[in-house]
Amino acid sequence: MVERILVVDDEKIILELTSMILKSKGYEVFAADNALDGLEVIEREHPAVVLLDYMMPVMDGMTALRAIRARFPETYVIMFTGKGSEEIAVELMKAGASDYILKPFNNHDLVERIENVLHIRRIEIHNKELRHERERLLREIEEWNLELERRVQEKSAELERAHAEIVQAEKLASLGHLSAGMAHEIRNPLNSIGLFAQILLPGVGDDPEKTAYVEKILKEIDRIDGILVKLLATSSRPRFALQPVSVPALIDQVLESFSTQLAAQKVHLEKVFESQPPAIMADPTEIEQIFTNLIINSLYEMQHGGRLSLSLSHDETSLRVTISDTGGGIPEGNLSKIFDPFFTTKAKGTGFGLSVVLRIIKTYGGRITVDSVEGEGTTFHLRLPLN
Repeated sequence: MVERILVVDDEKIILELTSMILKSKGYEVFAADNALDGLEVIEREHPAVVLLDYMMPVMDGMTALRAIRARFPETYVIMFTGKGSEEIAVELMKAGASDYILKPFNNHDLVERIENVLHIRRIEIHNKELRHERERLLREIEEWNLELERRVQEKSAELERAHAEIVQAEKLASLGHLSAGMAHEIRNPLNSIGLFAQILLPGVGDDPEKTAYVEKILKEIDRIDGILVKLLATSSRPRFALQPVSVPALIDQVLESFSTQLAAQKVHLEKVFESQPPAIMADPTEIEQIFTNLIINSLYEMQHGGRLSLSLSHDETSLRVTISDTGGGIPEGNLSKIFDPFFTTKAKGTGFGLSVVLRIIKTYGGRITVDSVEGEGTTFHLRLPLN
């Protein structure tokens, strides 16, 4: 590549002589008889080196030097000067000159000085490019590290979720064995108690107080039996009948059953069905239980008003439902426990609702996750396979 050199001098003889010498050495040479024209040439032609006279009218060499170094940092400047004092030399070098040549100059010395400056320029520009490349590589490495950290965090979170799901499945399996045995062992004496209470009922005659006692015994027996049924439902699947179920229609049906409670508690409903998924093969009672239990929990947290948001969408493989509320949220320490049987923060809760939800969703090969910020609300994310 032919190097470009600009000569700026108000002496015509210097311009012509210098241009002739440099052209004979194979350089592409431009000339200007004042600094203002020289700046225009630099902007247009981008020369590698400028030979610049120190003493010129309109704009002196020192002012031009500073302008060139500020505006065109890759153009190097060699100053011509007839004043050879050390003070001027120091001033020129501080202002950014790469070298200076005293007038009158030796042709050989001129070419040698220019070649030295060009050599230094090439080295410095190459070093600058290397620094930029190093900075680019460091940025890429930093980005790769951040991406790697992000992926590690994602995989760690996935492993934690998988581990939590395995632990939960083991809990449900253990609970299944325990609850089946408990139900059998408790129901036998419970049936006997109920039978004896029914036998006693006619014998109390017209004594209303004793009659009330026997009726309370029978009522408590029914309540215990109901708890046993719920306990069994968290760990084992009751009788079911698969049929095509339209999840959007079923959600509308569940929401309709809560319409009075929503109005009474001043809870605003936001429902967005982004798409209409095909029907899934499921037991409608089981799918209804999922949304009923989740909405009950949300409304419990918004007894004095709030917003219940429900969105539904699907892709080729799965159906996604999000249910969120603006209630009190779940403390961080409880997030890992909310699907455990018997765990509840409600005064009269049994702790079976979310366990049943988890068991049903797992039965259909789906997933459920929860996000919550204490004091701001809770969001459940459900995913059910379409096939």
